Amino acid sequence: MKITEFKKENLNVKIYQESEEIASVAAEFVAVRLNLAIKERGAANLILGTGASQLAFIKYLQKQKIDWEKITVFHLDEYKGMPETHPASFRKYLKDRILERVRPKQVYILNGDAPDTEAEVLRYENLLKEYPVDVACIGIGENGHIAFNDPPVADFDDPKLVKVVELDEGCRKQQLGEGWFPALEDVPTHALSLTIPAIMRCKTISCLVPDKRKAQAVYNALNWEITTECPATILRKHSDAVLFLDSGSSLKLTV
Repeated sequence: MKITEFKKENLNVKIYQESEEIASVAAEFVAVRLNLAIKERGAANLILGTGASQLAFIKYLQKQKIDWEKITVFHLDEYKGMPETHPASFRKYLKDRILERVRPKQVYILNGDAPDTEAEVLRYENLLKEYPVDVACIGIGENGHIAFNDPPVADFDDPKLVKVVELDEGCRKQQLGEGWFPALEDVPTHALSLTIPAIMRCKTISCLVPDKRKAQAVYNALNWEITTECPATILRKHSDAVLFLDSGSSLKLTV
């Protein structure tokens, strides 16, 4: 049951009680936008996020009535140098949990272990230009990042759509805390990531943020000035973005 809904500048905020609720509602929202794009031009382009926060959403998205044979899929980021066989690989995450089940028309994977990283970044950037994204499904990190745009490397005016970034300590500790790695030294220090302009140029953004671990980041995203100190603040400038919160992630909000 939804408990409140409001806007912060352009950003629509929807708060539900349970994380399963927001995952289900977000999946329905994304399906509507994808089906609208398919109706308008016969195809749709989608970015999928990963991580613990997206697990339930991925599950519910597969239950929606979506013509996957008309959808091209991208993803947000991948660790630099990581093979797809690694348990923490985002390519593996998406293939195992959704892509091999729904079988989209086309999937463009960001290869973190490509032999030529610069060429891989350019390849993926050109694909994003060729296939303008209808819907981006993202989350917010504990440090306020979107994709792997941590505060030290976030750039609202980045000329690139994809770049290699250094992960800050807070981000790496989050990956450890979520159980993806056995120790902090095992968490990669760099990743290939879509930039903030690449995310902001998407027609629609669905930002799903469950769990009280994210409560401070959510508060900052909605209440700080728009700043790279909390990269997620930029979502308040997008023309069609929805932030889905549960009782935990909205804990610090006074609404």
